[in-house]
Amino acid sequence: MASFSTKEPIADPIDVLLSAHGLRRTNAARRVLGWLLAHPDTSYTHAQLQAALAEGAGQPGLRIKSAMTKVADSAPLDRVTLYRLIDRLTQVGLLLCRVDASRVRRYQAMPAGVHAMPHFECQSCHRDSPLENALQASAGDLERAAQSALDALKALGYQGMSLDFAVRGVCADCATGASATSAKGLPA
Repeated sequence: MASFSTKEPIADPIDVLLSAHGLRRTNAARRVLGWLLAHPDTSYTHAQLQAALAEGAGQPGLRIKSAMTKVADSAPLDRVTLYRLIDRLTQVGLLLCRVDASRVRRYQAMPAGVHAMPHFECQSCHRDSPLENALQASAGDLERAAQSALDALKALGYQGMSLDFAVRGVCADCATGASATSAKGLPA
């Protein structure tokens, strides 16, 4: 009796995500979503994301290679295409869009099942740092508060919501640098 092995092709997780959210599986969509998923703790402005994708295309170690993606996808994305793509990815909930204190939009991959992504925005160097690990002890309380707020808004008819939890101030690196500068008698 002959045994036939029918191996089904392994589904690309990026393609699965795009399809599940009703998006076309274009090379551009694969590159952008793949890059952001590969860098989950980093938020990018539009310009930073465009530069990172262009830089990553020239460095094979940084380039996201999807099973379905062809080598020809290394062409740079134009500004408008990238704007439209990150807008669509944000609308369907695959990306988190935050507006920082300087009114600059930053984009980051949205982990599945996350309602609030606590982060710290430094008012001096403008770095955006995730706080999940720093707030681990309070994670349950934050999640319950976020869910409660979302449930209350949903009851009022709001739809398609996400919650952004931002703490703004001066990071430890900038505060230490400012203290060291002040100690030398120089203006901080």
